[in-house]
Amino acid sequence: MNNWNRMFKPIVVLCIICVVITGALAATNSVTAPIIEEATRLAQEQARQELLPEASGFTKVEDVSVENVSDVYTADNGVGTVITCSGKGYSSTITVMVAFTPDGTIKQIKVTSQGETQGVGTKVTTQPTAFWDQFAGKAAQTLTLGVDVDKITGASISSRAVTNAVNAAIDAYNEIS
Repeated sequence: MNNWNRMFKPIVVLCIICVVITGALAATNSVTAPIIEEATRLAQEQARQELLPEASGFTKVEDVSVENVSDVYTADNGVGTVITCSGKGYSSTITVMVAFTPDGTIKQIKVTSQGETQGVGTKVTTQPTAFWDQFAGKAAQTLTLGVDVDKITGASISSRAVTNAVNAAIDAYNEIS
């Protein structure tokens, strides 16, 4: 057996397979990326509408420079502001939307994305009423876990992540007010 069949032919075949698979993945990504982006945009719009149902629409606020805040939207009819923010949990980043009333209090919050440990960190989403309701009615001032907000037993890191995210939203709200 010569060197071509023994050494170089397998290398060339593997390189060709890699190029074909990479091309197929790139083509799939170019087709699905706009679809995923639009689905994400619609889910975020629906979550904003859920948090402030009396809003007639939303306008994005630009130039907000608060760490861990990704989006700030104000209601077109002045009924409030919805801020999307995030906090580092135990095994993922937890994304939270916080709705503020015009007088500067938190109306409600919603965890929109998380990848925490099933059965432990996910308690911030599976037991939302008890945990999320603690934030409603709080003034737009820094909240302290264990003082202003009770943590969920067994999910203290995830509870801290949500509280940190809400505090980032409070900072952003105070910046635009």
